[in-house]
Amino acid sequence: MKIILISSRVEKVRTLSLNSWAKGFLSVLLLGIPVAAGTMLGVKIADGRWELLFDNSISEMQHQLVVQQEQVDTGREQLGSSLSAMTLKLAQMRSRLVRLDALGEQLTQIASLEDGEFDFSVAPGLGGPDNVLITEAASAADVEQELGLMFARLDNALESRESQLQILQSMLSDKKLKSERTVAGRPVLKGWMSSEYGMRTDPFSGGSRWHAGVDFAGRQGSDVIAVASGVVTWSSERSGYGNMVEINHSDGFVTRYAHNEANIADLGAIVKKGDLIAKMGSSGRSTGPHVHFEVFKNGRTVDPASYIKRTSR
Repeated sequence: MKIILISSRVEKVRTLSLNSWAKGFLSVLLLGIPVAAGTMLGVKIADGRWELLFDNSISEMQHQLVVQQEQVDTGREQLGSSLSAMTLKLAQMRSRLVRLDALGEQLTQIASLEDGEFDFSVAPGLGGPDNVLITEAASAADVEQELGLMFARLDNALESRESQLQILQSMLSDKKLKSERTVAGRPVLKGWMSSEYGMRTDPFSGGSRWHAGVDFAGRQGSDVIAVASGVVTWSSERSGYGNMVEINHSDGFVTRYAHNEANIADLGAIVKKGDLIAKMGSSGRSTGPHVHFEVFKNGRTVDPASYIKRTSR
């Protein structure tokens, strides 16, 4: 390889001859510098891109962490709200159970039922989530399972109490119906017994006469009430009785209320125990305001005194 050198100052041309080593060194020098520069430039650019990509990855990861943290916070709030709602519901059910027990116990006492017939005196099953359970360390599944078991136990207790109350209500209704149809008590709200059942001196003739009822004296126009529920089979004037109301009761009982100033209950009416049926007067064979009260059992008169003192059972 030859290198020709030309100078503008000296009109002379110089020629240099290079051996193989010189030619190799010159080739490496001429080609290596651009390649090295290009390589360095490429590495620099690549480093910048990787740095940018790395920064973007970190930013994305931080964003995902924020989103996940928000989701965790939201889930924790929802779990807290759900547990609070369930705990509130649990408390309401417990309160309802306590009220049912108290009501049942009161009704049992009022009804004078036998001891042990109903189980309202037994303390109701109570429960509730332990505060330790409702923590971040406790799993939602465990807490919900525990609350679910408590709800199930309270539901069973409530169904049992409601069933007992229904039976008790039915018994009380039967007891009330029995009390309604039982002949018992006084036929007046105010007044006093002025004549008893049996033989007595007749107020008109002075002789001995049979008195088939009892008399209650009082003020003119005082209330006369039914001593038991039944059907009015007479509501009109009757010889010797004046204005009279007759009521047919169950179990073969009939009661009569005579000498009324006015009859209130109409023929065929259904009356209840304590209903107003007449106003006290002195109609018929009477010496003054009173009600003549008779009790019939299976068609025969009986002494009303035992029924006046009688209590409904």
